Amino acid sequence: MIKDVLNKYMHRVYRADPYTNVVNGAIGATLDDVHAKTDDWLLQLNVDTATWALAIYEKEHGIVTDVKKPLDERRSVIKSKMRGTGKIGAIQIKIVADAWSNGDVEVTLSPSGGTVIIQFTNVYGIPSNIPDLQAAVREIVPAHLAIEYQYKYYTYGEMKETGLTYEQIAATGLTYEQILTGGLRNGNND
Repeated sequence: MIKDVLNKYMHRVYRADPYTNVVNGAIGATLDDVHAKTDDWLLQLNVDTATWALAIYEKEHGIVTDVKKPLDERRSVIKSKMRGTGKIGAIQIKIVADAWSNGDVEVTLSPSGGTVIIQFTNVYGIPSNIPDLQAAVREIVPAHLAIEYQYKYYTYGEMKETGLTYEQIAATGLTYEQILTGGLRNGNND
């Protein structure tokens, strides 16, 4: 607290004066508030740390603000919009898709050339904010191209490779859906 710093540099006689303490307390509280507001304002300059300024970023990029969405999903939409400018190719689509925090993607063009294939490579199941990703990708991919999303699921072969018995897998307490979309790493057998 700045009041303590102010008092520290005063002679001990003044430090004991009640009036001086009140004045230093008011000055200190004001400066503490200025420091806190400055720190908060600096956080708003970066999309990754912004909170209340996300609405400003969204407005600048023509994104409809949805305060019900978690902050990380809103940040992903903003970063995707910021990255989604310029010549569109597989690399640009990958940059936009990678803005989502749910994992890495590979972007390829189908052999026929009419479909963009976006494959999630390190995350199981369907990412929670996939509608936002789909909207951002659809906005930058030329309209004559279809878009196909490929998701990764935990396979029976992967489960068999663990060497676990049915009883051991059942003992993890995981449901079929949890194993399918997250593998056995969510269980107690890490």
